[in-house]
Amino acid sequence: MNGDGPNATSAATDEAVSAAAALEADATEVVEAAGHFRVYLGAAPGVGKTYAMLNEGRRRKGRGTDVVVGFVECHGRPLTEALVEGFEVVPRKVVAYRGSRFEEMDLDAILARHPKVALVDELAHTNVPGSGRHEKRWQDVLELLDAGIDVITTVNIQHLESIADAVEEMTGTPVRERVPDWVVRRADQIELVDSSAEQLRRRMLHGNIYPPEKVPQALAHFFRTDNLIALRELALRFLADETEEELLEHLRRRRAEGTWETTERIMVGVTAAPGTDTLLRRAGRIAARVKGELDVVHVATGDAPGPGAAARLGALRELAGALGAHWHEVHGTDPARALIGFARERHTTQLVIGSSQRSRLRELLGGGSVVRRVLREAGSAGIDVHVIARREPRAPREATDDEPTASPSHSASSS
Repeated sequence: MNGDGPNATSAATDEAVSAAAALEADATEVVEAAGHFRVYLGAAPGVGKTYAMLNEGRRRKGRGTDVVVGFVECHGRPLTEALVEGFEVVPRKVVAYRGSRFEEMDLDAILARHPKVALVDELAHTNVPGSGRHEKRWQDVLELLDAGIDVITTVNIQHLESIADAVEEMTGTPVRERVPDWVVRRADQIELVDSSAEQLRRRMLHGNIYPPEKVPQALAHFFRTDNLIALRELALRFLADETEEELLEHLRRRRAEGTWETTERIMVGVTAAPGTDTLLRRAGRIAARVKGELDVVHVATGDAPGPGAAARLGALRELAGALGAHWHEVHGTDPARALIGFARERHTTQLVIGSSQRSRLRELLGGGSVVRRVLREAGSAGIDVHVIARREPRAPREATDDEPTASPSHSASSS
């Protein structure tokens, strides 16, 4: 009797169902583990961050998750106020300061309540003095996370420390409340809440963002079309950088084969040879043209470099910093293999190297041209290679008796 009968079919079906169930369980476990710290990043005020945060809270509450409102600022917006209804709201702490009364998030009350998820608006907010042990709300949020409470929060792009100064210069509006970039980058998930400039200005005119008396001034200053477009680009670029790092980390964990060309990643191999600074500048121009990251890699193959070589490498490292590139030191006995191995790890799309300075005889005695081996290895890795001609730095030419020399007492512009 062969194995193709009803019992075999039933067994195969049961096995397939079990495998599918196991896969679903694994996937569910991964999804449920995510979102410990979630940030809704706004391209500008009024794009709908708080609305998105409350909707996410409602979705989780509908699944049976214990969700509370730690602090939500509605700014008098009816749609936002309607979404808060139905949530348990942790009472705010009332603080007297300089003759006025303020309401702040009660960190200790949330810790005592210890929900599964706390919704906390305005991550960059500065707490009123005397309202708690932390100066900033992001510090409160970190304490909630350390206590094992999941946090969903909101922040606008202009409040990130690395971006705030540029926004001040661009808009002419001071950005007093700031949050360190590393706090936002620590999030398990960052969701961009975006809107076109014209749509945002229409929302402003319809009274969906600020009270009517503040609308004309806002439209004429911070909410000008050019400002909103620039803020949107800043938010998209920040998120693109974050997503790129996330992708590279995921690919490294999976040990993915081949190169994922989601963006251009440029790498240049440098040595202590004279003229390498020209090669590095050329790579910098290539990276700038394609708006790609630039990695500068030096392969150390043996003993420590001599004083002259060490000085040239130090100058190259400074130049890499000036170009906004990332410097890497890689150790290996085979420069070609070490270079391509690092390029594979970084999912480099374009590699820049200098042409060989070795004679044909030295190449034969030394196991062949490094450039040829890089080209061969890069081809199998799917990496494009630019081979740049090396240019020796020109020595300054001495003046002859027939040539005029500049007099220290006369400038070229004296006429």
